[in-house]
Amino acid sequence: MKAAIAVLLALIAAGARAAPDPPPDTLPAPLLERRILPSEADPAVKQFDDPNIAVTSPGLPRGAPLAVFLPGTNGKPEHALDLLRVIAGQGYRALGLHYDDRPAVVAKCPADPDPDCSARFREMRVSGTGGPAVVDNPVAEAIVPRLVATLRALDRREPDQGWGGYLDGGEPRWDRIVLSGLSQGAGMAAFIAKQHKLRRVVLFSSPWDFTGPDRKPAPWLSLPSATPMDRWQAEYNRRENTAAQIALAYAALAIPPANIRIFDLDLPADRPATGANPYHAITIGDLRYTPQWRAMYGRGADPPAAP
Repeated sequence: MKAAIAVLLALIAAGARAAPDPPPDTLPAPLLERRILPSEADPAVKQFDDPNIAVTSPGLPRGAPLAVFLPGTNGKPEHALDLLRVIAGQGYRALGLHYDDRPAVVAKCPADPDPDCSARFREMRVSGTGGPAVVDNPVAEAIVPRLVATLRALDRREPDQGWGGYLDGGEPRWDRIVLSGLSQGAGMAAFIAKQHKLRRVVLFSSPWDFTGPDRKPAPWLSLPSATPMDRWQAEYNRRENTAAQIALAYAALAIPPANIRIFDLDLPADRPATGANPYHAITIGDLRYTPQWRAMYGRGADPPAAP
C-alpha cells in the first residue's frame, strides 16, 4: 500500500509540474456581495441557517456561468469569502451555500461494514432521498433543494441579474454550473459530478471516503462520471494528515494527474497552526494560492468594457 501511494504521489506531482499556474494579476473591483439566509430562501429550513453569500462583478452578462462553493464540516460560506471574491473576479456569479454539514462522512462510515455507507450518506445530504442511511435530514434541507431555493430567492430580489437562468423548472442547470467545495463539501461536489454533467468540478482536499480495515477507496469513487474527466480539478496540501488517502481517492476518481495541484506553502505568518490538521482548511484561506485558484476554476464570462 505504501509503495502504491508513493507512485500515486509521484504521478500527481509530475502532472502538477506539467501544468504551470498562470502569474498573479489584480482582481477586478468593486465586487457586489449579497447575503441570504437559507430560511429566508425556504421557510422549511430550520437548522444550518448561516447566510449564503453571493458575489458578482458589476455588469456581468446574464449568461455568465455560476460557481457554487460548499464548505466543509462545521464550515460556513463566510469562511470562504476570499475564495468567493477570486471566483467572482474570474467572471462567475459565485455562491457560497450553507448546508447540513454535521457530522462528517468519516465520523459515521468507516465503522459501518456496508461499503456503500458513504454513498448513501452523501445521497441523503445531497437530495434528502435514497435508501436507509446513517444520517437523516428533511428534503428541504438537502443541498440541491437549498441551491434551487436560494437561486429562486436571488432571482426574486434581482430579476434582471440572471439567477433564474441556472434553473430548469425545479432542477439546477448543471451544464451552467461549476460545483466546488472543501473537505466534506468537496466530497458532495464530487458525488454530484458523478451523476450530472457539470461545467466543471473543483475539489479542495477531499473526498477521502474509504471502507474496511485496509481503507480501500469507497466504491462510489470508481463509478462512471457524467462530468467528463477533463473538467475535474483538484488539490490537496502535501502536509495534510489525510494527504495519502486523498491521493488514493483522486486516483479512484480517475482525475487526470495534470489537473491535480499539490499545495505546499508554509502556514501564513499571521495564522499559526491550530487544531490537529492545520494544513487542511488553509487551502481555501491563503491568498498566496490565488493563481492556483484561478487556474482551477478557469474563466467564466467577461463583463462589458467600461465606456
